[in-house]
Amino acid sequence: MTTTDKAINQAYRYCQQLANSHYENFPVASILLPRQLRKPVSAIYAFARTADDIADEGTAPPEQRLANLNYYRSLLTQIEQEKYAGNDPIFIALQDAVNRYTLPVSLFADLLTAFEQDVVKNRYADFAELHRYCRYSANPVGRLVLHLHGAPDSEQLIQSDAICTSLQLINFFQDIVQDKIEQNRIYLPQDALSAAGISESALFTDKRALACILRPLYQKTAQILSAGIPLGAHLSGRLGWEIRGVILGGLITLKKLQNQLDADLLSRPRLSRMTQLQLLINSASPDRYLRVAYKFS
Repeated sequence: MTTTDKAINQAYRYCQQLANSHYENFPVASILLPRQLRKPVSAIYAFARTADDIADEGTAPPEQRLANLNYYRSLLTQIEQEKYAGNDPIFIALQDAVNRYTLPVSLFADLLTAFEQDVVKNRYADFAELHRYCRYSANPVGRLVLHLHGAPDSEQLIQSDAICTSLQLINFFQDIVQDKIEQNRIYLPQDALSAAGISESALFTDKRALACILRPLYQKTAQILSAGIPLGAHLSGRLGWEIRGVILGGLITLKKLQNQLDADLLSRPRLSRMTQLQLLINSASPDRYLRVAYKFS
């Protein structure tokens, strides 16, 4: 069975509609994203979004969630072997994107590893374990975006990993309450809780102890993010502008977290429209971006 151009276009439209209806902190709907990359990015997003939903949404038992994620993994194998002939629009689009841009299928498999971990694990012993989780949950997305831009070198991949890991950590720090209430997950190292003498039940009330946990984590995250700053200056065109904006957004958000009073640590900082406009302007030029980025780092 040969997938026709019409079917491929319909599949991409499905992915784009899914991306537009669920847009989060992912460069799908950005006006900066090059037009020719919006289709493959939407396919990446649709794959990640639906796999994440398998892991998190609904009432299916863990065994069924893992089985469904394993089915996704089997479809990836078919794509890698150029044998996918199904009618799922997400995988029709994904197969086209993989073939057209030579995307490593292993990176999609890594995302599935993170989602499988979400099903069976909700606590992390130490920062190293949390960092390893980011290697599967966040870093593959950045690497895929780099592959859409061209053939990345090893330094660019390392810088991308630093950016994605730190952005994932920043999201964890902002969503402590939501993650605990909705999914019974705590993305704070358990050894840090023990060292601060705080129990999970007191996590939302003992702000002084929480500060003792979060502020060193903020510093570690800032160091990781700083290592990725040069990537924004090395990427050209609209995608480079997009990535510079993402990095500056992460730096500004982290700085806002660091500047919060202990009493406000569980509040999610917001970027005002003026800040977003300044971010757009400051990310337009690589030189200006570097000056601003290192000011915040």
